[in-house]
Amino acid sequence: MRGENRGEQPAAGEAPAWARELLEHLRPSGRDVRRIAEWLAATVHAEVALQDAEGKLLAGRRLPLDGDLVADLTTGRIASAAWEGEGRHLRLVRVEHPSRALVLAVSRRTPFDRRAADVVTHTAQVLELLLTARETATAGQLLRRATADLRLAILQLLMVEDTVSARRVAAGLWPGLLDADTACVYVVESTPARRDRLAEEALDATDGDALVVRCPAMDGHVIVLSPRETIASDLRSLVVRHDDTYLGGSARQSLARTATAYGQAVSALAVARFRPDKAAVYAERIHPERLMDPAALRAWTARLLRPLDALPHHTRAELLATTRLGLEFTAVSTAKILGVSRNTVRARMERVETMLGADFDDVAARAVAHLALHTQINLQDGQAVADPAADPPGLADLLSGEAVRAWAQQLLGPLEDDSRDLRRTLGAWVASGGNAERAAQSLGVHAQTVREHVRSAEPILERQLLAAGTDLYEVVLAMLAAGDLPQPVFAGPAQTSSPA
Repeated sequence: MRGENRGEQPAAGEAPAWARELLEHLRPSGRDVRRIAEWLAATVHAEVALQDAEGKLLAGRRLPLDGDLVADLTTGRIASAAWEGEGRHLRLVRVEHPSRALVLAVSRRTPFDRRAADVVTHTAQVLELLLTARETATAGQLLRRATADLRLAILQLLMVEDTVSARRVAAGLWPGLLDADTACVYVVESTPARRDRLAEEALDATDGDALVVRCPAMDGHVIVLSPRETIASDLRSLVVRHDDTYLGGSARQSLARTATAYGQAVSALAVARFRPDKAAVYAERIHPERLMDPAALRAWTARLLRPLDALPHHTRAELLATTRLGLEFTAVSTAKILGVSRNTVRARMERVETMLGADFDDVAARAVAHLALHTQINLQDGQAVADPAADPPGLADLLSGEAVRAWAQQLLGPLEDDSRDLRRTLGAWVASGGNAERAAQSLGVHAQTVREHVRSAEPILERQLLAAGTDLYEVVLAMLAAGDLPQPVFAGPAQTSSPA
């Protein structure tokens, strides 16, 4: 610690050395009340204590103080006090604090000269500034954290299709944000280290017209949901300004389909990583369900999911929403998105699996369940179901239509142009539950060969296969339609026959 030359006076207009040293403690790297107490003790050759009205010591070393005198200072009756006795000289100064008053006590063996008194007074002022700034920063952090938690809670409610509760929560802080019936979901990707800053910039860019959430499942992702059309351009401008930042967007969906929109945004993000502008919006491909007879598809869906109809509405909705996400993502990611434990996710999915009489280790069964669960959203949107008394079609009927079979051949056909017989490898891999080792045994090849073939099929099919989700399930449905795979079994109590 630098000491001031006792024999020198500062030049006119120049602050004393001790004042310059004290101000150094206001720099971001020096804001520590304990260090200030230590500096004060060394500067005025004294013992120092900073405490509250109850005697809790915040800095320095404990001093014997008169309780009544401390009470007078902390209650505001007096601002400072001096005491002399028993060979000690004591100065006490009230230090203002946003939540409670403190007392700075300085005890030394020699009387307080003008310099020492000035040092104590100014130190008390610096402590007030530092403590106020710290309290304000802490309050701001708590507010930001609480607001971020609310935004995440709203997103989680939308993910399980509880739009009524989501709107109720949002209305208090962001009036009108969820008034629209439809919205788009975007995922902005950066490094985990930049994610918090990116989220703040997204909040500024969207100007309160979007739900901005730090993704609970992926450390580098920020999720943005908004009904406003111009949000995409706002986020694109954000991506352009930063390296290693990418944007994926969904097609416009109803709020009840937020989970679907999120899956689309993640899928688009994979495309954005290879684009010069680092942004992509989910391409509306020809999906197989759009080639099926709508009434027949809805009737089949209602029949397949009928075992769940006896459940209370809330329980049924919870199970369906969790399973829908669980088929798209891992149990760990689904748990983080929904704000529950992964054991809860697994338990809910196992309950659905049992009620449907299906085996979700079978990729084909997962693909069929995925088709039914996403069709089921249409039923919530008010589309009518066929007469329950009528005999609903089976999966084979839905997949045997001319349009579906043509789509399947168009999708899978390019695999046959590869001399490695990728279509055969892919069929064995799917039949083995996506397990390369088991597929390799059935084909008589090395497991690494199976992995390479599956990876090689991805650019040909223009779909992600190694990550479970919509892309993989569409390929599986095409293979079912083409006869490359046997139909999965759904043996729930409401099913009239084993195949789905």
